[in-house]
Amino acid sequence: MKQGGYAKEMDRTIASIEGRPKLLLHACCGPCSSAVLELLDRHFELTVFYYNPNIAPDEEYHRRRQELECFLKKAGYPHIPLIEPEYDPAEFYAAVKGLEQEPEKGGRCTECYRLRLEMAGKYAAENGFSWFTTTLSVSPVKDPVRINSIGQDVAEKYGVRFLTSEFRKRDGYKRSLELSREYGLYRQDYCGCIFSKQEREKRQGEKGQK
Repeated sequence: MKQGGYAKEMDRTIASIEGRPKLLLHACCGPCSSAVLELLDRHFELTVFYYNPNIAPDEEYHRRRQELECFLKKAGYPHIPLIEPEYDPAEFYAAVKGLEQEPEKGGRCTECYRLRLEMAGKYAAENGFSWFTTTLSVSPVKDPVRINSIGQDVAEKYGVRFLTSEFRKRDGYKRSLELSREYGLYRQDYCGCIFSKQEREKRQGEKGQK
């Protein structure tokens, strides 16, 4: 499917749903979750799933988790539970072994998507959720084609439904920026893993030399 079509597919899916089914929302951080929560809370009984063993260093991981929890409280979502599996960076490093030198948006990112969506789909299936999805597609630097393809594969594997999405469309990303400003959320300047952090610092250093 072409980029952009995922948003239309999501609209059709939501329009066909009766009631408020349970959906597990994998969340990478508060800012990315903000506009997604605003949209999905109207249609689903949500639980947020903060599983991100890719985030480094430890302080960054905990800061992003705290910002997400803070947003849920401040923005009027205290009814939405926040699940946090054990933080084990070794899971990420095992998943991307051999891909450490891949550029940002390359094969390493694919395996990172797969790791987090696999865990979300498995948890959803084992804990009575009808649906799962992820906030990842709200970011303009993430690949919605890979995200949705992996999500569908995981859904078939575990027998739970994946909500196709491209949350950045229809000003979704813009709305996340607005909500971040409104609630004073910390917005990180790198994706999350140590490799993206190093790449970001390298680019900043090159700019400083010009």
